[in-house]
Amino acid sequence: MGTHIEHRPRGVVVLTVDHPPVNALPVRGWHELAEALNTAGADPQTRAVVLQAAGRGFNAGVDIKEIAADPGHTKLVEVNHGCYAAFKAVYECPVPVISAVHGFCLGGGIGLVGNSDVIIASEDATFGLPEVDRGALGAATHLSRLVPQHMMRAMFYTGRPVTAQQLLHFGSVWQVVPREELTAAAIALAEEIADKDPLVVRKAKESLNGIDPVDVNRSYRFEQGFTFELNLSGVSDRARDDFVHNGPKKES
Repeated sequence: MGTHIEHRPRGVVVLTVDHPPVNALPVRGWHELAEALNTAGADPQTRAVVLQAAGRGFNAGVDIKEIAADPGHTKLVEVNHGCYAAFKAVYECPVPVISAVHGFCLGGGIGLVGNSDVIIASEDATFGLPEVDRGALGAATHLSRLVPQHMMRAMFYTGRPVTAQQLLHFGSVWQVVPREELTAAAIALAEEIADKDPLVVRKAKESLNGIDPVDVNRSYRFEQGFTFELNLSGVSDRARDDFVHNGPKKES
């Protein structure tokens, strides 16, 4: 359990997140992922990173039960710091990060893929932000990098997901492949990037981040402030209790 690091030939590093049953990460899990990304990026031999997950889906967001079990706000503060660190580590990794997404990609998963450089998805992949149903906000910053503005708003208000094929249509997913070909497709793209001059690629990543129209770190931190506000109002506690006892709301 945790984030596993595999060093492959040609400078490709594969990070595999494995937190059964659904990769809903606890505080420790978010920080472990951030540390793995920072370590991979700091290694001058690394030329590209593939971020994938084991199990049923890519990521189900934060571990709601861990937060609900805390009578105060300590875990909420800690998990917000963890998400911020992980999203930031993806974005600021000195080499390109390719997210290989299968199954569900929800909540914090959107923060990870929205901040990555390239997304490759399996045919069964879906992407969504059910934050409103959890009494939380956040990662609209990253969803805005995947779909047009008005679609992002509709998705955020309703919690409805979109498919990999829809994101392929918008150009935010590079390739959609059968589930059994996902890892190989992501590694093949990583190797193609790794064959380029490493200094040029690292400078390309730095320059592309430098011309981004939105400061994703600051924008996400702004969103997190409203999550704190909702928690102080008590509405988030009610939403989390409902989720823990009744599970996620059914899609309409």
